[in-house]
Amino acid sequence: VQLQASGGGLVQPGGSLRLSCAATGRIFSIIDMGWYRQAPGKQRELVAVSTSGGSTNYADSVKGRFTISRDNAKKTVYLQMNSLKPEDTAVYFCYANVRADFHSGPRDYWGQGTQVTVSS
Repeated sequence: VQLQASGGGLVQPGGSLRLSCAATGRIFSIIDMGWYRQAPGKQRELVAVSTSGGSTNYADSVKGRFTISRDNAKKTVYLQMNSLKPEDTAVYFCYANVRADFHSGPRDYWGQGTQVTVSS
């Protein structure tokens, strides 16, 4: 299973970016898909997660500004980020909790990370 993230970049405060992450490979089912981020000198933190049941959860710091969505047919998760702040600057990693086949238990897979920089 491979996760390919895209959509990062440089944006001014108050701007928007949309991240995408597509899962490919041997996939029987995807349970959770989501995003973490890691700023320099800080621990990786959960940003948002979308469960297979359709629920979503967000870090308090991004509630009301970020929206996670997923397209199950495309095995893709998106993160729409609005009203970006300098403190949102980080490397964003997508992840997916995947069953590779009917006999396998779920396992976490990670994308390569995409840089988001919010600066004037």
